[in-house]
Amino acid sequence: MIGFNEIIGHEEIIRHLKNAMKTGKISHSYIFTGRPGSGKKLLAATYAMTLQCEAGGTEPCQKCDSCKKALGKNHPDIIYVNHEKPGTITIDEIREQLISDVAVKPYCSPHKIYIIPDAEMMTVQAQNALLKTIEEPPEYAVIMLLASNVDVLLPTIQSRCVRLDLKVVDDSLVKQYLMERLHVPDYQAEIDASFAQGSIGKAKEAATSEEFSKITENALKILKYANTMEVYELADEIKNLSGEKQSIGDYLDIFQFWFRDVLMFKATREIDNLVFKQEINFIKEQASQRSYENLEKILEALEKTKVRLRANVNFELALELLFLTIRER
Repeated sequence: MIGFNEIIGHEEIIRHLKNAMKTGKISHSYIFTGRPGSGKKLLAATYAMTLQCEAGGTEPCQKCDSCKKALGKNHPDIIYVNHEKPGTITIDEIREQLISDVAVKPYCSPHKIYIIPDAEMMTVQAQNALLKTIEEPPEYAVIMLLASNVDVLLPTIQSRCVRLDLKVVDDSLVKQYLMERLHVPDYQAEIDASFAQGSIGKAKEAATSEEFSKITENALKILKYANTMEVYELADEIKNLSGEKQSIGDYLDIFQFWFRDVLMFKATREIDNLVFKQEINFIKEQASQRSYENLEKILEALEKTKVRLRANVNFELALELLFLTIRER
């Protein structure tokens, strides 16, 4: 089931879209922009489905023929523009799937809706070709561009579209969603919500991924005993992690949450705002053993490690430097 009522957060945008439908002031072109996993596709799909719904309300009825087709992803008047090459949407793809198609009237609906995911991947030529359609669209056309990085779109395109910025969703709402809808246990939902940083998509992925719970388990094992590990044991952990290069970003995020928890507990002695509440005994112990200066140093080292790895510095060396900082008191 999808409807605006089921969407978490984005109240302002939903209000704007419902208002447009109530007053009949539907724009011919929209840009939905926000971080990956923020819900751009879900919002656009729900809006498209509602616009085509035979009941004509501000929520899709989900029962009419049109809604059923939209839910089954086979609605002839809701077209998703896709691309062959990873990272690029070419002028030919825009011409074939949108420009030449838009001249044909809708088959069975009031609108003909085009949704372009990853719109920032359009080449400049593709954007220029699209511009003419955005400037002079047929009465029935609605074009929705979904972009994580809106700055890549031409200013001329940006100025002719209604821009809807998706803000990050509050951690408490993300946690509630995971517990109520996906039945994730409290402590795990806390970790997943922090990790997702306001992105429902990312939270869902973390909550349903066996790999992520394995990463969390491994990371906690290292964090709980990093203080007492011998140098050779740390070296082994570095070797293990170098076999998991593609997940190193997740490990570093978890390390950051952990040391923020230790710092937070040291400063406030409060448990409520901690991500790893269930590890309070270890957090207490580390808070008493480490100085404020040491914890700040570790958090800085974690940021530096991320920068080093992005700059392709030797993987094992970057981790070695990080672990040496973690082992200092």
